Amino acid sequence: MDTLTIGAKGISVSVDLAVGHLADMAIDIDGRRLQPLHRAPWVGAPRETLPENLPEGTVRLSGDFLCAPFSRSDVEEAPLHGWPANSAWDVVENSAIADGWRATFRLRRKVMGANVDKVLTLRDGNPFLYQEHVFSGGAGAISVAHHPMTAMKDGGRLAFSPKRFAATPADPLEPDPARGRFMLAYPARSADLSRFPTAGGGTADLGDYRSDRLREDFLTLVEADHGGPGWTALARRAEQDLVLVLKNPAELPITMLWFSNGGRDYAPWNGRHRGVLGIEDGRAAVGHAASLGDNWLKREGVATAFALAEGRSVSFRHVIGAVPLAGGEPPRDIETARDRMRIVAADGKAKEIAFDGDFLRIGRSVPA
Repeated sequence: MDTLTIGAKGISVSVDLAVGHLADMAIDIDGRRLQPLHRAPWVGAPRETLPENLPEGTVRLSGDFLCAPFSRSDVEEAPLHGWPANSAWDVVENSAIADGWRATFRLRRKVMGANVDKVLTLRDGNPFLYQEHVFSGGAGAISVAHHPMTAMKDGGRLAFSPKRFAATPADPLEPDPARGRFMLAYPARSADLSRFPTAGGGTADLGDYRSDRLREDFLTLVEADHGGPGWTALARRAEQDLVLVLKNPAELPITMLWFSNGGRDYAPWNGRHRGVLGIEDGRAAVGHAASLGDNWLKREGVATAFALAEGRSVSFRHVIGAVPLAGGEPPRDIETARDRMRIVAADGKAKEIAFDGDFLRIGRSVPA
């Protein structure tokens, strides 16, 4: 596999250049090594053992990657999640900076006529990857999403920045019981994330990822107007850590959750994709055409695409990290300052860690 590994004090990230996926992320902190990102169990298997029509991004499904568009590429021809998730990236820059390391990659293909750059920054002593994607030029509009995936051996607990509501789409990912299974109701909606409707007529706590519930589920969380960064925190029980994913809600107003726990019985999944959670911050509806047209999110006042134009660039930022955590309970709140993150536990106790609070720049101008 053609990978490039970059590092700063206490952290390293490897990029699979064939598809732009993060192949690995390792954080050394408090005498431990944390690896918050997931790789599919079939990655590295002989290609002839996998379905012939499988997109390259699924063949090499790893860590995090850029979706552009998110889901179906039904405006400009491309595989699922677009060329950024399925084709090669070149290294443009790879060098030390004053307090860490930075690498820039460029997608060999264009998306809606735009050049696409990926900028990864690591800072000494920060247990976070700081990402920025930049679209330069082009025409029309593009939906986007990050696709970080983590996995748990024994489930975990989730907490979120304030959300307006959660909603499932019209149809489940696996409606055919001969191929898979799901747990949530479709379509459904709830402002109470601890009581989301299930297919069986009851409710489920979206903050509770249980390893004994075999299912494939997908839903969208819409960010509330709270003036701070959007965040998702996952306390992984067996791993005894806290996985953190942050965004600027003005850029990426929704968070899509993909619960993948043995819910698909066909190749290459074969019931072995267990304990996986996708935390997919985006500006999208499901599918490129849907994102550009009239969709349910737009009717809620939520943007679902970035406009592209020659002579103009569009960028958005994203953060992934992890810290040790015992007890399995996610934080009550997360606060960010210029050089610190404050993680407030359920009992009110707080822990501070190094964090570039200026990176997400809440309030920065975002093109429609």
